[in-house]
Amino acid sequence: MRSVRVLPVVLAAFMLGAPGAAEAGEGALGWLSGDWYLTVGATGMVAPDFEGSKNYLLSASPIISLGKAGPAARFTSRNDNISLALIDDGGLRAGLTGKFLFSRDGGDADELKGLDPVRWGGEAGGFFEFYPLDWLRARAELRHGIRAHNGFVADIAADAFYDVTPDVRISGGPRVSFASSDYFDAYYGVNAGEAVASGLNEYHPGGGVKSAGLGGAVTWKVTEPMTASLFGEYSRLMGPAADSSLVKERGDRNQFTIGVSTTYRFDFSM
Repeated sequence: MRSVRVLPVVLAAFMLGAPGAAEAGEGALGWLSGDWYLTVGATGMVAPDFEGSKNYLLSASPIISLGKAGPAARFTSRNDNISLALIDDGGLRAGLTGKFLFSRDGGDADELKGLDPVRWGGEAGGFFEFYPLDWLRARAELRHGIRAHNGFVADIAADAFYDVTPDVRISGGPRVSFASSDYFDAYYGVNAGEAVASGLNEYHPGGGVKSAGLGGAVTWKVTEPMTASLFGEYSRLMGPAADSSLVKERGDRNQFTIGVSTTYRFDFSM
């Protein structure tokens, strides 16, 4: 669980080449011209030492989100990776998303000794979200690994939300993740050499469902631009992740996370 959300540099290149950047009436900066928002914050949480671990540690990670200002977002979740909305009409948002991944090796946990290290890197892709009901948001992300792994990861979540007071909101819902064989091989595979060095049984995973679970949060609007939240998550590893000898012999399929976060939104124009 050593991942943090950061703003990939590639977003700038994409924005400069976005469709309609040179359309008349959008100013000298083209598509970049207009009102924007930047949300920054931090999360502190107790979570598994690594995905599939049975041991837990206290960690922290930043939260960053950037987008063109439009209708106020009805709902946001800490599970949303950094997002740049290219389409935003209030009821539907779509655009770019990214995630940074820390390296992982035998120095991080005894359970990983003998396994090949996973290099630091990231994931980049797109997201799509909409509201089938006024009180329900559905979101999907599809990301491809960069450097850390060469696979695809897809996350799907639905969150129901209810405003207890104008400043306090409760929310929660199911989550499910899928991944390709290249992702599972990097994080859960054990080749012949690793089996000898680590003592784990050899394992060559395919692709499929990675995990399924539930998450919930209580969010407090401290001021108009500032929010704080208390959250909890449970996920159960499935498919190739659950079948890995790393999880079966040294880890746990059940993964819990609990923590607090705070964010602050800055509005600006270009």
